[in-house]
Amino acid sequence: MSQQPAPETATAGESSTTDSHQAELRRALRHRHIHFIALGSAIGTGLFYGSAGAIGAAGPGVIFVYLLGGAIVYFMLRALGEMSVAHPVAGSFAEYCRRYLGGWAGYITGWMYAFEMIIVCLADLTAVALYMKFWFPETASWVWVAVALIIVGAANLASARWFGELEFWFTTIKVTAVVAMILGGAAILVFNVDTGGTVGISNLWNDGGLFPNGFTGVLSALILVLFAFGGTEIIGVTASEAEDPEKTIPKAINTVPMRILLFYVLAIFVIVAVIPWREITGEQSPFVQIFSSLGIGWAAALLNVVVLSAALSAINSDLYGAGRVIHGMARQKLAPKMFAKIDPRNGVPVSTISALLIVLVIGVVLQLINPTAERLFQDIAALATFATIFVWLMILISHLAYRKHLNFKDVAHANFTVPLWPLGQYFAIAMILLTFGTMFWMSDFHSALIAGVVFTVAMSIRYYFIDRKNKAEAAAV
Repeated sequence: MSQQPAPETATAGESSTTDSHQAELRRALRHRHIHFIALGSAIGTGLFYGSAGAIGAAGPGVIFVYLLGGAIVYFMLRALGEMSVAHPVAGSFAEYCRRYLGGWAGYITGWMYAFEMIIVCLADLTAVALYMKFWFPETASWVWVAVALIIVGAANLASARWFGELEFWFTTIKVTAVVAMILGGAAILVFNVDTGGTVGISNLWNDGGLFPNGFTGVLSALILVLFAFGGTEIIGVTASEAEDPEKTIPKAINTVPMRILLFYVLAIFVIVAVIPWREITGEQSPFVQIFSSLGIGWAAALLNVVVLSAALSAINSDLYGAGRVIHGMARQKLAPKMFAKIDPRNGVPVSTISALLIVLVIGVVLQLINPTAERLFQDIAALATFATIFVWLMILISHLAYRKHLNFKDVAHANFTVPLWPLGQYFAIAMILLTFGTMFWMSDFHSALIAGVVFTVAMSIRYYFIDRKNKAEAAAV
């Protein structure tokens, strides 16, 4: 029987480009951590605030757009999960792209992911300052940005387990809020609570039908929906530090369909049934509108706690994910050598995390000096969506290449494989290409598309020189 493609020496445990005595990442993340990291990665600002924009774009039919986006995410995660269980390595999907698609693919995928994480972190750090003004309007924004960076920075620098613990509690708050909103909305529907407006399932079709803005609205909403699901790929990044990746990674990924149905589809269904879709303007979160409908006067304060937790959770996980992927690339000489180092005391890439914290500080200072535009969230969402789906596309393509190395017996004996092979993979790839086409077609997304293309070209040029240098060094040896 032929064997599955074995991990290259450079990634099996020690990189061929690093010292044999170098400290390694530690398997410190338990099933509880992995499960809540997977759960929390899909519940964030994109749901609590971004859902208003998606509803406004597609109308009540946005429920089906979330189902479509969820299907794309599921097939991508199953592809990533199959490779992660077989080869749980530092660098995760960037390393798989390098191994099965070539050096450029691994390089650009890793840096595109880091680019995505930094963008979202900057947006969420700015959001933290805005959220805290709800209680402390006179306090300078930089104070809360500093506090947020200290909290998540300390957790990430301490150990993977501390990162996991912090994410566990942030996710608990977010999940509790979503469940409370669903139950509150269901109570309004079941007991016909008078909210001063039209309430009922008929809200889904009474005002222009399910898709009042047609196919164009669906495509616009899909971009915001995919932004909301961005970050779910961090499940694959955790594989190199999971205590038992063969069990924890499949369990976490297999919960994705239920999470999507419960925390997105059911939540959005309740929202558009309780509140006519045209009244969801985005001036306040749909969650606040639900709680206000129940006569909860402190709904805004309650949601502020939740969105603050969501923002801190995003910063926490994005810092972790970017740090681990850059560390993995550094081990392959695709990032500065200093980022390959691991602190032997706690198994954390301290230099990488520290450098990212410095970049975030500089980025936030620039934002505070130059006040952001009103369309900041939409612009950030569009740019982050470009980076997100680019990474997803590379994961799916690398998985197709990975499967070419396997025969029927290899697949039959694999511990975790994708369903509906290969139809599910081609479906997800087609939807991602459609999203790129939408960004090209609709002028609202041109700036994000241009920024993404410029970044890709610039980093590709940089890769050319790095590759030449690495080949020259290898030839000299």
